Amino acid sequence: MKKLLMIVNEDRFFLSHRKEIALAAQHAGWQVTVVCKDTGMRQDVEALGLKMVDMPINPTGMNLRQELRTCWFLLTLYRKNRDAVVHHVGLKNILWGGLAARLAGVHGVVNAVSGLGTIFSGGKIGSTAKGILAVMRFANKRKRVKVIFQNQEDRSLFLQYGVIADSQTEFIKGSGVDLNQFRYVPEPDSDTLKVVFAARMVREKGVTELIEAAERLRSNYEGKAEFWLCGRLAVNADAVPQQELERRCDGRYIQWLGFRKDMKSVLEQCHIVAFPSYYREGVPKSLIDACAVGRPIVTTNSIGCKDVVDDGVNGLLVPVRDSVALACKLRLLMDSKELRQRMGRAARLKAEREFSLQTVVDRHLEIYEKVRQ
Repeated sequence: MKKLLMIVNEDRFFLSHRKEIALAAQHAGWQVTVVCKDTGMRQDVEALGLKMVDMPINPTGMNLRQELRTCWFLLTLYRKNRDAVVHHVGLKNILWGGLAARLAGVHGVVNAVSGLGTIFSGGKIGSTAKGILAVMRFANKRKRVKVIFQNQEDRSLFLQYGVIADSQTEFIKGSGVDLNQFRYVPEPDSDTLKVVFAARMVREKGVTELIEAAERLRSNYEGKAEFWLCGRLAVNADAVPQQELERRCDGRYIQWLGFRKDMKSVLEQCHIVAFPSYYREGVPKSLIDACAVGRPIVTTNSIGCKDVVDDGVNGLLVPVRDSVALACKLRLLMDSKELRQRMGRAARLKAEREFSLQTVVDRHLEIYEKVRQ
């Protein structure tokens, strides 16, 4: 039987971003094993009929001992599964998993670049980033390796530093959205406008800028609008502490709702989606989902984010770290129901053209077969 190992950071990420691909592969005759950190959702993964292996990994840490432990774990696992195709999702898994796969002689490798994150943010590539690129260059210099990119900037970076050959690249714009589940829903007929932000509570995701923009608008919109921050606390150095969130969110005008499993319902209840990220994104799934439901988006003109918004068509783009511009663009949408509705309809059409989950699933199955041959 064909064997597929899918390597992701955490079980909850697998369930939100890669579940449908794994199930489709299983249906196509692959024996699928999910390798990830168990955060308490193992039962949910195994209930799908998938095997799960708990992986020792610190998704946001930089402790060398922990990193080497992850690499050794994968090397040991791959030596027992040399005949498999391994699919690494995310930079850390591509780094250590790719190295382990080459050393173990794994048959086929698929690397999915879903954003390069903090280390690659900003205009200059530092020594740490160059070291990571060098390791990946060594790992990818072999047959039957494909690298999936979500945006062209990441692809260009890998080609510029010789990490891969052009023939190894594949392009899939995001993780996709189930257009039958996330249907177009007109904005709610409500006297209170709701602006939704969905991401981990990390500064680079634009949490602080959104709160600052909301405060700039408070004198005109308090009692008429609410800002909902949806997302769990983070543990990395750029995390927004819980105390700060509780101090800056008054529970009425600005609300921190924590992690929400019902994001489809949250999106249907809102009028605008705001995501002022300057993190080096792939293509944010929260924005793809917002498009499918038919919500106008205000996001930054930055890598990944700008790939979801055609400025002035289905949303508005703002410079990074600019709460004044963010407040201005939000005001435009908050003051015009007609503009929100027009952009919301355009957002749904964009989702249908570019972000269909079925297309994403089909492309992954094609790539698995390519590296298996």
